[in-house]
Amino acid sequence: MNGDNVRRAKEAIDAIRDGSMGLRLVQGGRKGLSRLLFSRTALIAALILGQLLIFVALYSWFRDSFPYYTAFETAFTVGMVLYLCSNDMDSTAKLTWMALIALFPLPGAAFLLFTQAETGHRGLRRRYDQLTEETRESLSQNPETLEKLEAARGGVEDLHRYINRTGCFPLYENPVVQYFPTGEEKFASMLQELQTAEKFIFLEYFIVKEGEMWGRILEILAEKAAQGVDVRVMYDGTCEISLLPHDYPERLKKLGIQCRIFSPLRPFVSTYFNYRDHRKILVIDGKTAYTGGVNLGDEYINRASRFGHWKDAAILVRGGAVRSFTRMFLQMWHLPELDTTEDLSPFLDAPASPDEGEGCILPYGDCPLDPDKVGERVYMDILNRATDYVHIMTPYLILDGELETALRYAAERGVDVELILPGIPDKKSAYSLAKTHYSALIRSGVKIFEYTPGFVHSKVVVSDGERGVVGTVNFDYRSLYHHFECAAYLYRTPCLRDMETDFLATRNLCRAVTPQTIRREKLYYKVLGRVLKLFAPLM
Repeated sequence: MNGDNVRRAKEAIDAIRDGSMGLRLVQGGRKGLSRLLFSRTALIAALILGQLLIFVALYSWFRDSFPYYTAFETAFTVGMVLYLCSNDMDSTAKLTWMALIALFPLPGAAFLLFTQAETGHRGLRRRYDQLTEETRESLSQNPETLEKLEAARGGVEDLHRYINRTGCFPLYENPVVQYFPTGEEKFASMLQELQTAEKFIFLEYFIVKEGEMWGRILEILAEKAAQGVDVRVMYDGTCEISLLPHDYPERLKKLGIQCRIFSPLRPFVSTYFNYRDHRKILVIDGKTAYTGGVNLGDEYINRASRFGHWKDAAILVRGGAVRSFTRMFLQMWHLPELDTTEDLSPFLDAPASPDEGEGCILPYGDCPLDPDKVGERVYMDILNRATDYVHIMTPYLILDGELETALRYAAERGVDVELILPGIPDKKSAYSLAKTHYSALIRSGVKIFEYTPGFVHSKVVVSDGERGVVGTVNFDYRSLYHHFECAAYLYRTPCLRDMETDFLATRNLCRAVTPQTIRREKLYYKVLGRVLKLFAPLM
C-alpha cells in the first residue's frame, strides 16, 4: 500500500475529528442545544411548521366564513367514513382514521387524503419499479435447489414464490452463516473482514453516529479507499438530526469515500419523509455480507450506555447469497437517480466464497412502495407452520390485527410462542403501546419476557430448529408498513442452534410478564398506552 496515501487518509480523518473541516462533536449541554437551534435541521423544522400553521389558518378562516359549515362538515364526515369502509387498507388503520376524522372532521380528512395522494413519493415508486425490472434478471434461481425443496415439502418453496412477487430473490443452498448474539461480536468480525477488502465495500445503515465504532470503521474505509477499493456509504436522512452534519458526504468524499443520504431533510411537507431506509447491510467484495439489528453507533456495542445493556444480534453470510445483498444495496444506491448508468455486473458477478455450509438461505427486502407486506408475511408464515415453538426477540411490539391473531392462534393450537422485549425502553410511547397487547396475548398462551439488564434491539425469530429470520424488521407498524427493510430467512442452517441458544440465555436474564405484573404496571404506562393505541398505525 502506498505510504503517502495512508498518511493522507489518516490526516483527513484527523481533520474531520478535530474540526478543521468544520465538524465539531458536541455532546449535550448548552453547546449541543445551541448547535441544534441554529442548525439546518431547525430551519427545516421551522419551515415545515410554518406550512402547517398556514393550513391551520386557512382551516380556521373557512370554518368561520362558510355559512353552512356544520352541515358541510357532517356530510363530509359521512362521505369519508364511507370512503374508508371501501378502502383496502388494514382494518386497524381504518379504525384509527375513523376516530381521527370523528374528532377533527376536516383536518383529519385532509390528512387522510394527503397520505392517500402519495404526495412526494409517486416518482420514488416509479423509480423503484423501474429499478426492480431493470435488475430482475441480474440474479437467477438455481432450479435444482427449488426441486429439492419442493420434493421435501418443507414449505420454503411456497414462501419463495410469494417473496418473488416483489422482485427476484433467489433461494441459495448450503450457505455459510455465522450468528452474532451481540453487537460487540459483530463489530470485531467487521473490523477483520473490512481489512481483507480488495475490490469494493458497500455500507447501508439506518444510523451512522460519530464515536469509537464509526471512527475505527472509518479509518479502515479511508485506508481502503486510498488503495483504490470502491467504498460507498449510505445512511438514512434522519441522521441529519443531531447525529451528522448535512455536508457529511462531502467530507467523506475528501477521504475518497462515496456517500449518499437516503431521503435527506427538505423544507416542505411530504409523505416521502414517512419512508425511511431502516436496512443494515455491509457487503465486502461480493464474498461477505452482514445484516441484523446493529447500526454504526457506540450504544450498539455498549461503548455508550443509554438504556442499560444493549442486546442486539446480526449474521455474517458467505457464498452466493451475498449477491442478493449486493443487489439490494445497489438498488437503493441508485434509487434517487433518474436513470441507472452504472454497469452492475462487475459487482453482481464477483466471485463468491464457496457454498460449503448446510441448509438454505433466502435474503429478501421489504419495500413500503408496493402493496406487499413481505416482512409481516414472513413472520406469519413461520407462526402458521410452527409445530413446536416460535421464539422471538424484538424491541417493539405494535401489532396490527393480522399479526396479533397469528401470534395468538399459534399459541392456542399448542405452539410454544415466546417473546423477549426490552426491560428498559428507549421510547416510552412504544413501550406503553407494547403493553396494550400483553393481556390478550397472555390469555391465548403467549409467554412474554422483559430483558431486565436493558434494551433488546435484536430482530430474531427462530422456530422448531428448522426456520428462522435475522434482519432489520421489527414487530411494529413502522417496520411492517413504512420502512425499507431487509432480512435473511434461514432454513435448516446450523446457526439456528446458536440463535436458539442465544434466546434461552437471554430469557434467563428476563422477568416474566404475568397477569399479576400487568395489574401492578404503572398507571402512567397504562394510560399512555390506551391513548396512543388509537393512533398506533400513524406512529
